[in-house]
Amino acid sequence: MSGWISRPDLAQQLGVSEDTLRRWNAARSGPPCIRAGRKIYYRRSAVQDWLDDLERLDQAGTRRRRAGGRK
Repeated sequence: MSGWISRPDLAQQLGVSEDTLRRWNAARSGPPCIRAGRKIYYRRSAVQDWLDDLERLDQAGTRRRRAGGRK
């Protein structure tokens, strides 16, 4: 399981709440995840790819609208 991270651990590392990760998942705007029983896991490489994509968008000057956030 070294290539995977749990939802609580990812939330802590990103500095967001677990609810934020849930909202991102529902809006399909966050990193992809899988469910194993009652637990949610994220592949570490997929999270890194997602962060890299966000960085590229930011550097290109293209800002993504946040779901439910300020416009």
